[in-house]
Amino acid sequence: MALIAVLWAYDGWADLVKMAGEVREPGRTLPRALLGGALTVVAIYLLVNLVCLRVLGLAGLAATPVPASAVMEALLGPLGGALIAAGIAVSTLGFLSQSMLTAPRVYFAMALDGVFFRRVAYVNPRSRAPVVAIALQGALALLIALTGSYEQILNYVVSVDFIFFGLTVRNLGVVLSLLVTTLLATYASQRTGVIAGMLIAAGLTVAAGIGGRAVTRRAA
Repeated sequence: MALIAVLWAYDGWADLVKMAGEVREPGRTLPRALLGGALTVVAIYLLVNLVCLRVLGLAGLAATPVPASAVMEALLGPLGGALIAAGIAVSTLGFLSQSMLTAPRVYFAMALDGVFFRRVAYVNPRSRAPVVAIALQGALALLIALTGSYEQILNYVVSVDFIFFGLTVRNLGVVLSLLVTTLLATYASQRTGVIAGMLIAAGLTVAAGIGGRAVTRRAA
């Protein structure tokens, strides 16, 4: 349970992929955006943690449930606390806005593919937005918000997310192992070393399976 908030900090990067159908040259743009966005977030997180450690120290961090506010108040007084509270509110609004715009694209794409209600694929002729899918996302979000506490919702979301992240890691490992097996088999057909190649591929498969189960178990 203590890792839920930590795992939550690693979520969100995959939301960009949901917009792939509306991006020019997605094969070129998405990898750059994913890598650049991930590196930027990592840099920001590291800098924030460094500032918190330098200002509050380990004892101060352990003593406060709101380290960002504590740092700003230590540096700027009550004004600093108000500024960071406003910044957090704006950041929260931004996250909610992107969630409302990206998640409906999943329903929209499913409806276009015929695996969800066809009406959800409706696009407003004036705004060119999937308004039914967006309305559905808003209704579901409202229902979830009314039926659970923030902690419960956070636990559910993070647990489900990392189960699928674990499955993704495992599947990527299987694909890579098959690719390596094919390459090694091709090489071994001209050279010796079939057994060594198969052992390496088997090792990659086992490692991918263990890694996927570990991530899934941690999320659960």
